[in-house]
Amino acid sequence: MKKKVKNNVYWLGKVDWELRRFHGDEYSTHNGSTYNSYLIKEEKNILIDTVWIPFAAEFVHNLSEEIDLNKIDYIIINHGEIDHSGALPELMKHIPDTPIYCTANAVKSLKGHYHQDWNFNIVKTGDKLDIGNGKELVFVEMPMLHWPDSMAVYLTGDNILFSNDAFGQHYATELLFNDQVDQCDLFKESMKYYANILAPFSHILRKKLDEIMAMNLVIEIIATSHGIIWRDNPMRIVEKYMEWSGNYQENQITIVYDTMWNGTKVLAEKIAEGIAYEDQNVVIKLFNLAKSDINDVTTEVFKSKTVVVGSPTIGNSILHSIAAFISYIKTLKFKDKKAAGFGCYGWSGESPKIIVELMKDAGFEIIGEAFGNQWNPDEDAKKSAVEFGKEIARY
Repeated sequence: MKKKVKNNVYWLGKVDWELRRFHGDEYSTHNGSTYNSYLIKEEKNILIDTVWIPFAAEFVHNLSEEIDLNKIDYIIINHGEIDHSGALPELMKHIPDTPIYCTANAVKSLKGHYHQDWNFNIVKTGDKLDIGNGKELVFVEMPMLHWPDSMAVYLTGDNILFSNDAFGQHYATELLFNDQVDQCDLFKESMKYYANILAPFSHILRKKLDEIMAMNLVIEIIATSHGIIWRDNPMRIVEKYMEWSGNYQENQITIVYDTMWNGTKVLAEKIAEGIAYEDQNVVIKLFNLAKSDINDVTTEVFKSKTVVVGSPTIGNSILHSIAAFISYIKTLKFKDKKAAGFGCYGWSGESPKIIVELMKDAGFEIIGEAFGNQWNPDEDAKKSAVEFGKEIARY
């Protein structure tokens, strides 16, 4: 069912209430998601993006109920990833010669995914497409936000920026706009999306936002490819992105650990106790990684000024859960954050030093000495862990 965005612009996407994992199994989507596609009906009829491939047949059917497919003049593909372009092969069976406008890298992406040589028309930043009634589409390349092929499209007259993956969230809702949904949920999912997907490209993002602002576009609506559409003060999310892209941190220390026989868990809790004793204003969050969602924990790391990571020693190394976690956050290229390592051991005791080296390699500034404890913590060890927490809080 189509929904009006503004004037002759309509949403024709899919709400995926059941989605719980995304990007394979890399990203948790506790609140589902949406795949947003838009239909513009002016003198020319334009389709912007499609939906994920499992919903291709449903999408094409619904689209055909709203418009004769042969009357679609242009198709805009802002990004070739399959959650946006997945219905394209099904659609092009019906209208194989319809022009597709996208970046040069998107042509490579679409050909790589679908092995079809459709009627591609390559655009670059500043190119325009006249769609009639005094309105134009203005193309803005957005490479690495978050693929090399990404772009946004601006509709003059209606002042809508179709931003693709930028400013989105994995958030299923039948409500279309930001002022209609729970604001806590909305900004929580927006930050999670940024921290886990866009954070590695923060320096590129800031330059691109500056470039878009320099174009002096009046933006009244930001129509994303996932989640809600920003119509109430849409520049608020742009301001958030500017803030998040600037080596973001809050007054928070996050402790992340895994444990075998609860010794490392005891240390984690005592370290938290020491931090709280030394600094009553800092927010402390504690996560047993084996019982926590890695993307949610990563969002907390994104918010933190310091991250304390713990693992017992096993096989002269660390638990695979912690190794995978550090490997993951390394890819996100967080900046201006500190880290410390700790853990229990029975025999060789390498884990704290290994954690410190891995966190250093991931771009974190190491503070203090790695803290290790042999066997199950006794009262003296617990006191030492509290002192270790106090030391961390002082940095």
